Amino acid sequence: MENEIMTQVLMFATVISPFVAGLLEVIKRLAALPKNFIPLIAVVIGVILGAVAYPFTEMDGTMRLWAGAGAGLSATGLFELVQRRDGRTTKIKEDA
Repeated sequence: MENEIMTQVLMFATVISPFVAGLLEVIKRLAALPKNFIPLIAVVIGVILGAVAYPFTEMDGTMRLWAGAGAGLSATGLFELVQRRDGRTTKIKEDA
C-alpha cells in the first residue's frame, strides 16, 4: 500500500514538473528575482499546482502537496542541469 502511494506521488511530480519549470521561467523573465529565492519560488509554484490539480487525480490532498513540492525542487534541478556555466566549483591549484 505504501509503495503504491509513493509511486503515485512520484508519477504525479513527474507530470507537473515541466509545468512548474515553465511557470518558473516565465516568472524569472517578468521579474528580477534574487537567485537565492528561485528554489523557494519553484516549490511554492509546485505546491500550488499540486493543490489545484485535485480534479485530475484521486490522490489525497497532502500527497498532492508533497508531489508539488517535489516537482518544484526537481524543476529547479532540471533548469540547473541544462544551464550552461563556465568554470569549476573549486579552484584547481596550478603548479608552476
